[in-house]
Amino acid sequence: MIKKLASCVKEFKTATILTPTLAALEVVMETLLPMMMAGIIDKGITPGNMNEVYKYGAIMIVMAIASLSFGVAAGRLAANASAGFASNIRTAMYENIQTFAFRNIDKFSTSGLVTRMTTDVTNLQNAFQMVLRMCVRAPMTLICALIAAFMINARISMIFVAAILFLGCFLFAIIKATMKLFEQVFKKYDALNESVQENVSAIRVVKAFVREDYEKNKFTTAAENIYKLFVKAEKNIALNGPIMMTAVYTCVLTIAWVGAHMISSGELTTGEMTTLLSYIMAILFSLMMVSVIFVMITMSAASARRIYEILSEESSLTDPENPDYDIPDGSVDFDHVMFSYNENGTRPVLKDIDLHIRSGETIGIIGGTGSSKSSLVSLISRLYDVTDGCVRVGGKDVRTYDLETLRNNVSVVLQKNVLFSGTILDNLRWGDENATEEECIRACKLACADEFITAMPDGYNTYIEQGGTNVSGGQKQRLCIARALLKKPKILILDDSTSAVDTATDARIRRAFREEIPGTTKFIIAQRISSVMDSDRIIVLENGEVNGFGTHDELMTGNEIYREVYESQTQVSGDFDEKGGVA
Repeated sequence: MIKKLASCVKEFKTATILTPTLAALEVVMETLLPMMMAGIIDKGITPGNMNEVYKYGAIMIVMAIASLSFGVAAGRLAANASAGFASNIRTAMYENIQTFAFRNIDKFSTSGLVTRMTTDVTNLQNAFQMVLRMCVRAPMTLICALIAAFMINARISMIFVAAILFLGCFLFAIIKATMKLFEQVFKKYDALNESVQENVSAIRVVKAFVREDYEKNKFTTAAENIYKLFVKAEKNIALNGPIMMTAVYTCVLTIAWVGAHMISSGELTTGEMTTLLSYIMAILFSLMMVSVIFVMITMSAASARRIYEILSEESSLTDPENPDYDIPDGSVDFDHVMFSYNENGTRPVLKDIDLHIRSGETIGIIGGTGSSKSSLVSLISRLYDVTDGCVRVGGKDVRTYDLETLRNNVSVVLQKNVLFSGTILDNLRWGDENATEEECIRACKLACADEFITAMPDGYNTYIEQGGTNVSGGQKQRLCIARALLKKPKILILDDSTSAVDTATDARIRRAFREEIPGTTKFIIAQRISSVMDSDRIIVLENGEVNGFGTHDELMTGNEIYREVYESQTQVSGDFDEKGGVA
């Protein structure tokens, strides 16, 4: 894990190395300053020698300036390195997420990914900055001050050792108790972000069902869970202060008592006594800083593990060693395909699918909710890989193709239509970033979108709000179809993509496809029988199995489910799932 995260330091290696070096030099200067003070007292003030006072004073000024310079430089370098480190981690995470297959994405919630890229990375950034400076500064201050104290007087320095052992035991107990709490906190952050995400993305539904109070309570509960855990953790950390002060004042009093007797007996000078008091403060506060470092590292360790999960996750879909870049045509073959969302292959959603579609055919797919219609077509563009059997496009197994080439030739309009912030032209050019305005207009005419676009004040330069909130569901669907057409695919898949379009417009879209792109293989998933009945052939799915496959006339005479669905929608009113009998 450390090796993976360390690779994100990259161009900030120099700053990462220089920061602890400068911090170490800063500590050396700070350790020598009390010794210079002792020289001023013992060799200058006590005997009344002002030349010694000036000499040691000048040395102290130089050391203080040097210490300040080292500290400022270390702080700036640490800030630069930690910010760059965090930026590289976020970039690496985002780039790796972009490679994820749907199976990988299914492992992580959206709110969990957001938390990892924000809160967790920030924790790691703060810890990295503290490690660069404090992980060198605190231990070095402790060691240098202890060595200097023993050089002055070993007997009094043993008081320091006793204080260190006392503080060390208490700090270890505090850190151990706090570590478990911080590990729980970040799991609660996911729940908090999930509450916010759901509420904001579905704000219209929340208001329509007057569920504001329910959502407020859900958010409050998530926030209170984090609050309680943080309060509990901070209570443990707050014990540092009283314990620290107890150790400091006990040491000061003990050293003052013992030192006073040693000064009286001539074993210790006043300057040395002053120096020892300075070192006791440096030693004990460095111990307190070590405890803070441990707490920060504890917090960041939980975050680091969550970040590492994303960075180490490998896509379940990869290009073959020598990928094929040539897709001859849009023919599709399902050769005894089995598919399961579960990695171990249990609970298959598609069972022994054996279908053969010719290039240029229009294939309708119909079936009840949960019959795995979307799962079937997702295998064509290799959004998922089959569990058993194979899917062939253009006569070749889809796993032999370069993924980008395959997906550029298989255009999919998913059930959940997504538009992005930007103009209509910006959104359309997701299909082809180099498409001319004329090409965009032609695609929109095929998708029956041109008529409502030209009616808008800014036409094709109309700005689409985030999520496409300023266009209707039917308009959004037609824009997504036009976007898919701009890819000029060999295979076009419409996954229930005209459900929000009126039947007349739906018919016009299908007629345009038939007349304008006859060489493209078209898969149309629909709940309306009118959307598929004029297809070349129709697949009837039931519980992940092919219940029927043929033309409208063939299915009407030979497939009971299809006939019942047709009758329920054309003769009497009724629900598709109930009348179709498909689960």
